[in-house]
Amino acid sequence: MQASTEASLWKQIAFFLLTLGVLIVCGLLLRPFLVAIVGAIVIAVVTEQPYLWLAARLRQRNLCATIALLLVILSIVLPIFFLAQDVGKQVTHLITNLRSESTQQGIADYFGRHPALAERIQTISDSLDLHNAAQSTAAFLGRRFAALIGSSIGAITQIVAMLFILFFLYRDRELAGRFARSLLPMDNRQADIFLQRLRGTIYATALGRMAIAALQGTLAGLAYWILGVPDVLLWAILTGLMAMVPAFGAFLVWVPVALYLGLSGHWIKAALLAIWGGCIVSLVDNFLYPVLVGPHLRQHSVAVLLSILGGIALFGITGIVLGPLTITAASVLLEIWRTRDNELRITTSS
Repeated sequence: MQASTEASLWKQIAFFLLTLGVLIVCGLLLRPFLVAIVGAIVIAVVTEQPYLWLAARLRQRNLCATIALLLVILSIVLPIFFLAQDVGKQVTHLITNLRSESTQQGIADYFGRHPALAERIQTISDSLDLHNAAQSTAAFLGRRFAALIGSSIGAITQIVAMLFILFFLYRDRELAGRFARSLLPMDNRQADIFLQRLRGTIYATALGRMAIAALQGTLAGLAYWILGVPDVLLWAILTGLMAMVPAFGAFLVWVPVALYLGLSGHWIKAALLAIWGGCIVSLVDNFLYPVLVGPHLRQHSVAVLLSILGGIALFGITGIVLGPLTITAASVLLEIWRTRDNELRITTSS
């Protein structure tokens, strides 16, 4: 009897290890498509209500999912594609301007008016091996150019995979919901709470955080345009992207732009941009965050900041969503454990 029990125990351990190994391999297989999977889930959650409205009028699931996918392509994918093209052109224009003779002459004139700064830079340059530095820079740029081409191909692959996954999330949304619940080792009530909190986190991150960042980028871009900052679209988009990091993200863009205006001799414009950035662009986050994000994301601002920064460091761009999702999942699981512990104590005491 004891030998049979031990054999059964070893079989259970072996089965557990086999399952764990297969799950790890599955994770490694899906890891290259993490951006596509997260993107599809985020879009499916954010557009859930419009899709339900469409599904109530189109009973055919394939047709409804196809129309919804086309609307996503027209309203999200294509605008981002053309916007990325414009940004690429502005980056090329910025690099060309930096390499032009007029810009080089302007830099030389500026250092001529500030000999102390020029002397410090000369001291630093004398301590460097410019030949080796130039070779290293050329090699680095060559690697980055090759990586950029590979990234462009990878981005197209991710977009195609995301749209493919999104179609089936639309068409088989109920099946996907049941599958997600079946993976959770909880009862139906706890699984509903867990998934609802995750959905709220996605809403808060995708709609709230991104909406605030887009508004901050727009407000900053308006100031750049009025003040005559070159390549307005590039800096506005960069401000919006950095504003995804709460509290100080936008600050990291508009402050250098203000310094650029000041060093260019436009101190009044620099002061105006500093006032606008400090009193409007950066403070928008403080006013809108509790309204758009607070009701859905039940986390302290410090936890949100650390989860986004840590998520980006761990997962890349998808960390903007996966970081807060991980913190939310951890907090809900701890609440469930506390609830189970309290119920066990009550049962034991009675």
